[in-house]
Amino acid sequence: MGSHWHMAVNVGLIIFVTVFVIWLFICSFKKSEAPGLLIFKWAMTVPIAAFLWLKVGPMIPNGGGDTIAGMLTATVGMALIAIIWRGSLIDTVINPFIAIFDGGNVPMEKKPYYSITTAKRKRGQYLEAIVTVREQLARFPGDFEGVMLLASIQAEDLKDLPGAENTLNHFCANTKSPEKQVAAAWTTMADWHLKVGLDVDSARASLQKIVERFPETELALRAEQRIAHLIGTHKILMEQQDRPTITLPEGVKNVGLLDSTEFLKPQEIEPGKLAAAHVKHLEAHPHDSEVREKLAVLYANDFSRLDLATMELEQLINEPRHSPKQVAGWLNLLANFQIEAGADVATVTATLQQIVDRFPDLPLAEITLRRLARINSELKGKEIKPGVKLGVYEQNIGLKYGSPRKL
Repeated sequence: MGSHWHMAVNVGLIIFVTVFVIWLFICSFKKSEAPGLLIFKWAMTVPIAAFLWLKVGPMIPNGGGDTIAGMLTATVGMALIAIIWRGSLIDTVINPFIAIFDGGNVPMEKKPYYSITTAKRKRGQYLEAIVTVREQLARFPGDFEGVMLLASIQAEDLKDLPGAENTLNHFCANTKSPEKQVAAAWTTMADWHLKVGLDVDSARASLQKIVERFPETELALRAEQRIAHLIGTHKILMEQQDRPTITLPEGVKNVGLLDSTEFLKPQEIEPGKLAAAHVKHLEAHPHDSEVREKLAVLYANDFSRLDLATMELEQLINEPRHSPKQVAGWLNLLANFQIEAGADVATVTATLQQIVDRFPDLPLAEITLRRLARINSELKGKEIKPGVKLGVYEQNIGLKYGSPRKL
């Protein structure tokens, strides 16, 4: 009975070891980067292990000379197996322990370094700085930081706008360049055309590239809005470049003795003329959301024309390229106009509900729900503002738009 039990245990142990070895071999083979070498190692290991298990193992318990010979043979066999698997043993057992002290053998992430370029640039060695940044770009082509650094040296330090534009155009021509980086590059080039070259036409051309490359996107919308304000920006920069000496007139004496100081206040632009100027600007730049919002405020506050203010705000609200925050802001502004104009609860609620319906998963919806909860208190005590009687000229301001247009 005892011998049968001993035999069963041995057979079970052999089966277990065999299955374990096969499983270990399959897993190692799948993960190995050199399957051929792995097969060779296993082909050398299995016969040695089988010999040690079947021949040398039974010799050790016998005592006497067999035990010594068995132990010596087992030592030699284990040494051979260790030599065969030394690389794997080092990676698995030794390296993790050494990594505690030296950080391991994980290779450092390769990335460009521009500290030398920055240092040379600060010392005024612009040509040498360009050489160093080009060396990094040769190793890491298309690196946005390096491209912008090279272009900034060319544009800002060497005043070489054509060279800077060529650098950025080469980067933007690469189809793998991210959209936001391409837009940022051309926007920066437009800034350099304005600040360095005082060239509004070239700045407009740079921004127009964004519109043509990414039509009907938020990037294009921002570029169009920048184009709409180029003239004003150019005017400011020109004034900063060449400011004439202004002789100030003598101030009013004895201000405290005057009956009235109204004449000293700066004259405000007449609302009708200001609205007409906004209308003219929007005819040339229909995507200028800042001016369109100002026009809506004029219609609501100065002319009490909620219908015209609503028309302008709806064009902004229905433009899909605007951000949720902007849309929510305009809907809240429209609700404010409606409250001031004496609209009923249903009208104001419907306006604010659009924020909740459009952006249910954003914090904007929660904020709007809190406002809706107290909308009755906002409306309480509000009286309908008497309409301002307008002349024919003012009444037609904005009516020339007709029905709201798509931007």
